[in-house]
Parts: sequence; structure tokens; C-alpha cells
Amino acid sequence: MKSYNKFYIDGAWVDPISAKPFELVNPATEEVFATVALGSAADVDRAVAAARRAFSSFSTTKPQERVDLLESIVSVFEKRQPDLMAALTEEMGAPCSLKAQTGSGLAALQQAIETLRNYEFETTIGKSIVQREPIGVAGLITPWNWPTQLMCNKIASAFAAGCSVVAKPSEFTPVNAVIFAEILHEAGVPAGVFNLINGDGPEVGNAISTHKDINIVSFTGSTRAGILVAEAAAGAVKRVTQELGGKSPNIIMPDADLEAAAQFNVTRGYSNTGQSCHSPTRILVHKDQLVELESHLIAAVNEVSVGDPRNPESNLGPVVNRAQFDKIQSYIQSGIDEGARLIAGGTGRPDGVERGFYIRPTIFSEVKQDMTISREEIFGPVTCVLTYDTVEQAITIANDTHYGLGAYVFGQDRDECLGVSRRLQAGRVFYNGAPSNTDSPMGGYKQSGNGREMGVFGLEEYLEVKAIIGFH
Repeated sequence: MKSYNKFYIDGAWVDPISAKPFELVNPATEEVFATVALGSAADVDRAVAAARRAFSSFSTTKPQERVDLLESIVSVFEKRQPDLMAALTEEMGAPCSLKAQTGSGLAALQQAIETLRNYEFETTIGKSIVQREPIGVAGLITPWNWPTQLMCNKIASAFAAGCSVVAKPSEFTPVNAVIFAEILHEAGVPAGVFNLINGDGPEVGNAISTHKDINIVSFTGSTRAGILVAEAAAGAVKRVTQELGGKSPNIIMPDADLEAAAQFNVTRGYSNTGQSCHSPTRILVHKDQLVELESHLIAAVNEVSVGDPRNPESNLGPVVNRAQFDKIQSYIQSGIDEGARLIAGGTGRPDGVERGFYIRPTIFSEVKQDMTISREEIFGPVTCVLTYDTVEQAITIANDTHYGLGAYVFGQDRDECLGVSRRLQAGRVFYNGAPSNTDSPMGGYKQSGNGREMGVFGLEEYLEVKAIIGFH
């Protein structure tokens, strides 16, 4: 059995000062495949000290030097991409066919290069020089659902800005982070610019959040955990950026292609086994089109292939662990108990599956706004269908949530759909299934967080703004 018992600090793999073992379970087999050492606040102190030392020189590098470094990282990343994907399949059950798990991380690194090449760190406003400079040491806390992508999002922007980093991946998905540290080492990242501590939230996550020598914490995860991070960071008055939960609506306009909208919703909604905070989990359709939409949704669900994530034919693997499996099962049961009409899936594992944390792709129809499954983030392959009488009502229902991360609009009338999109309270709105891109900002309204990632907006989270007055 493999053991990941070292941390990457100051350019070397070192033993923890204090650690406890944690078993890693393959969610497809429910078998332990490795152990990882979870660190302590003392390990964070050592990593922050290394990052602080490295910041003094890395922060003064020229943008072109940082472009060259990112290009070197991209080159090594491309070579190690198969290793990253294999790790993600084993530790979180991501189907090997879901190349976006690693491809999105590569795209984030490549975008940071383009952003950095074109970014002006110094401008003039009136008689003042306005200078943007790296904020300092960045503490990065990433989740288990898109671990490589989100680590790359944050590191790419931090490095582009000239910040050094202390990173903590989820304790459930540390292996891909270890491989990524190897990538950064081989690419020539200077000692101390990147430091990796494996650990859990209460110990290592809290130590990063409260540390007085960390200048910014970037956190992606649940809203509940995000609140704890913000509270912990408040004492040091540091910047906190967060991408948190979501309950994204998909408004299907009366003139939309219902079949295309249904196919997209199943494909996008069940990608990564529904473990995506942008997942379109609430479908809003005109009441007169409900029956037709249901037939298209059922047909699309019947094409989903649930199975071993190592099989290239599988496009729906298990959820990450037992706790997530049990949580989703309870949500499905609550939908049944509260009177939603089940048109696909249900409780239990898919037919023929006896082991692994597999969920039946599930769709509820005739869902009411006040039902639990309509209000709370489920984070699994469970979709709710609600109906509306007018487009105005659809917008009201879509915005009737504590969340505001993503939203989707399907329809033929571009002007009308643009008008609807402008009124949706979400950080990203996708029209007719348009793909995501890395230069557009990503982040949320309301309890979906604050701050943005990707492109110029992601870079600027890691920069301070200084006005120098009287030199013009």
C-alpha cells in the first residue's frame, strides 16, 4: 500500500513536524488504497516562513520571467497529465473519459500566460501613478471535486501576480496535488514559492486562515466551510476570496429546442457525477411543455453509462466517499417524502452494482420551490424540474435562492434571452449550452462567495493597488 507521508516545503520533500495518518478509499471499490499524513499548525508555520522568504525575491521578478516559469510548468504538466488523471480516477472516482478534470487545469495555466503577457501593472490616472503589486503570501485551500483544475486556477493567478503560495488540498484527494508539486519542482519553481501541506480543515485549513503572515486566502468549497474560513481570517484582516455552493437554474424558454436543452442538462448536470457547484440542478420549463420535456430527459438519462471509472465507456462514476453517498441518498428520499414525482432513478445503487458509492441518475418532476431538494445543494446526479406560467415568474423562481454561482438559459430569441440573462443573479450565465472559457471571470453572488477566478479578474485578486501621487 502506498503512503504519502511527506510535505513539499522550501523546494524539498520533508517529514511533517506533527502528523496523523488518514486512509484513502477508492470510491469505486470501497477499498483503502493508500494513506496520507495530515499535518498540523506547526507544519503550516514552517511552510509560511519558507513562502515569506521566497516572496521577497519572487515578487520582484519581471512579468516575462513569470511567463517563462508558467510556460515551463505547462510543458511538464502536459507530460504528467496521464498520471494526474489516473490519480483522480483512483482517489475520487472521476471517469477516465472525463479529460476535463486535467484539461481544465492546463487551460487555466495557459490562460494565465496570456493574461500576464497583456497586463499593465502600472497605469496613470490624472496626476497619480496607479501601481499594482503582489499582495504577499497566498494560502490556497482546494476541494475534492475538481482538485487539479482549482489548484491550477489559483496557482496560475498567484504566480502570475508574483505571490508565493502555501496550498492545502482536500484530505480526500491529496495524490493529484502531490503529483502537481512534482510538476512544479521539475518545472523549476524556485524554492519556497510553492509549498504543499496535506491536512484537514479544522487543523491545517484553520491554521492557514488565521496565520498573520498569509495575506490572502483563496478558498473553494461549501458555503458552510467558507463561512468558517472567513471568520477565522477576520482577525488578521486579510483578503478572502471564495467560490462556494450553488443551486443553478436552467430556464428553458417557451421557444427553446426542448430536446437539446434536456440533452445538455443531463450531460452537464451529471458530468463529474453531479459534483460541480455550477451544475444546472433546477430546470424551469413552461407548464404546457412539461410532458414533452420529461420524455426528452428520460431518453437522455437512459443513455448515461454508470460504471467503473477506469472503463472508457463509463461517463458516470461513483461519488467521492461514503458520507457523500449517504447525504445524496437522504436528499433523494426527502424528495420522495415531500411529494416530488420521481421520473428517473431513485434511492439505492444502480441495478447490478453492489459495491462502490454509485448513485442512480435521478430526476424529480413537479418540484415545488419550498421542497428541500429545490432549496439545498445536493452535489450529486439529482435534477429538479419546476414549472412556470410566465417568463417573469421563471426569473423570480430562478433568483429565489441563497446561491448565485451559475445559471443557464435556452431559447431561440437571442434578445429576449439576453434580457433574461441580465436579470439573473449569478456570476456566470450560459446561453444555449455555450462552453465555459478561461478568460471570463468565475465566481458567485450571495452565498456562492465573493471574488473571482480566471483571466484578469483572477489575477487582480492577488494584487494590491497603490496610488503614487505628485509625480505627474
